[in-house]
Amino acid sequence: MADSVDQRLACTDVAALGARIADNVGLAVKVPGPTLRDVLVALLAEGHVLIEDHPGVGKTALARALAKSIDGAYARVQCTSDLLPADVIGTNVFNQREARFEFRPGPVFANLVLVDEINRAPPKTQSGLLECMQERHVTVDRSTHELARPFVVLATQNPVEYAGTYPLPENQLDRFMVRVSLGYPSAEREVQMLSEHSLGDRVLALEPVASVEEIIAAQDAALAVHTSERLLRYVVSVLERVRSDPRVEFGASPRSGLMLVRAAKALAALEGREHALPDDVQDLLVAVLAHRLLLTPAAAEAERAQVLHDALNAVPAL
Repeated sequence: MADSVDQRLACTDVAALGARIADNVGLAVKVPGPTLRDVLVALLAEGHVLIEDHPGVGKTALARALAKSIDGAYARVQCTSDLLPADVIGTNVFNQREARFEFRPGPVFANLVLVDEINRAPPKTQSGLLECMQERHVTVDRSTHELARPFVVLATQNPVEYAGTYPLPENQLDRFMVRVSLGYPSAEREVQMLSEHSLGDRVLALEPVASVEEIIAAQDAALAVHTSERLLRYVVSVLERVRSDPRVEFGASPRSGLMLVRAAKALAALEGREHALPDDVQDLLVAVLAHRLLLTPAAAEAERAQVLHDALNAVPAL
């Protein structure tokens, strides 16, 4: 599929590609290094990203900058309470000239799809995204339509202003490989941002630095990164420790383990390595698992990260 590049890049080339995209995004949006790393990990692991933070900190700008950095199809869905599934996935339209129905694809038929304020979409529309995100295809009137590759959904939501919103259920949160937040910038960085953006939207000035073919080749390289049996046993031990924590009611499913391993392999590739390490698992554990945990009523929401850190401290790296 990748005619202009090798079918699978070397991991050193993947690292160079990731650095190129990160530098380009940084020209328009000031993002904490670990946050941008987690977004790139999801991109290379063919996962989806949930960006959750307060209004105005750059969630949408980050998604737009990433899309502008890749020479692929980009689409944006602004969620509202009257958004219908057909507005997202597409629908069949009757062609009077040819006297037949034809499929008109929706915005999900793009390489990077920004779903802005996803919790403002009604549950029926949110569910319409599930098949797209998990199965990579859309079914309309018993006909299946394959989505493009790469296909990454970057969804945003605010942790405030819940009036008129529809919180994502746990099974839909589980479709996102990572959940990240940006936080408020430091005073120095905010001054720099005000100065740089005084002349206009810097995202519009970005030029692509990676082709779709390069991204696909990098994804294939990340998938081929070696994971030893000892590393896989370490992941399972951490998951079992999380499950047995008295503060956790449900969480750390086998699918979360699969996501964690895929993410660890992508991080190894981004760092130019052909094998994943326990350090990769530890670095990504909170971003990949925290939003998948359902805590007991007695546990505070802020304890999610602490549960995971406690599991890491209790399980020795093999």
